[in-house]
Amino acid sequence: MRLTVLVPGGSGQLGRDLAALASASVDVVAPGSAELDLTSTGQVLASVGALAERAREAGSAPVVVNAAAYTAVDAAETDEERAFAVNADGPRVLAAACAARRVPLIHVSTDYVFPGAASAPYEPCDDLGPRSAYGRTKAAGEDAVLGSGASSWVVRTGWLYGRSGSNFVKTMTSLEASRPELSVVDDQVGGPTWTADLAAGLLELASRVAAGEGPAERILHCTNAGAVSWCGFARAIFGHLGADPERVKPCTTAEFPRPAARPAYSVLSPVAWRGAGLTPMRPWDEALAAYFATA
Repeated sequence: MRLTVLVPGGSGQLGRDLAALASASVDVVAPGSAELDLTSTGQVLASVGALAERAREAGSAPVVVNAAAYTAVDAAETDEERAFAVNADGPRVLAAACAARRVPLIHVSTDYVFPGAASAPYEPCDDLGPRSAYGRTKAAGEDAVLGSGASSWVVRTGWLYGRSGSNFVKTMTSLEASRPELSVVDDQVGGPTWTADLAAGLLELASRVAAGEGPAERILHCTNAGAVSWCGFARAIFGHLGADPERVKPCTTAEFPRPAARPAYSVLSPVAWRGAGLTPMRPWDEALAAYFATA
């Protein structure tokens, strides 16, 4: 089945990787925030309407994959109103527009909606408990989408890195070249995820949804498999750079305070994703190796 996919947040690292997967059977429209600002009701309504019309003319199935978000975790602590506008109010309007046009919506969310006190991977049904303004606004966005009446799915992910934008891999690459050693927190554990892999998973889900075979489970988790601390992740990055991983020294969160609280453990379970028959994500270390191999 041919797809026509609208990707709000098209200029971000995930949005760019979604756009890169355009093909003869997948038409991707990926506007940046200058073209599609989720806080502008008029732009949202117009974009979803244009998507529906474009799909009709092409004889394809329309799907929205929302990759737009306010992701400045620390800044959100003092700018929660703006974060809420982008992460909650925007998706609410987007979902309402999708419901009106009968366009399915896949909304990307985050591991930061969980409190981080678990000792086993979080399942989609586990209780939320965000510890930051960013997490609270993303949790509100999930509620807005799922309660909209639209044919919708929420896909939580975390620890994203890609070719564009700012991310941990790029930061570590820069610091490796400029510092003899550095300290990285070793008491926060999660699942690093390459946006190229996530984009492929989201388009697979979009194809299923467009074919009327969307999963019964409306909240799914999609990260590269496995878990590691930020320190362990940094050491792996150094290894791929040909640098000595021992130059990365472990430290505690208390030694590296940030304005926004981070979950100590935010590993997401892949059980629901796999149970829906979607392709399992490869391990995070294999994805990181592929990232550097194709750099």
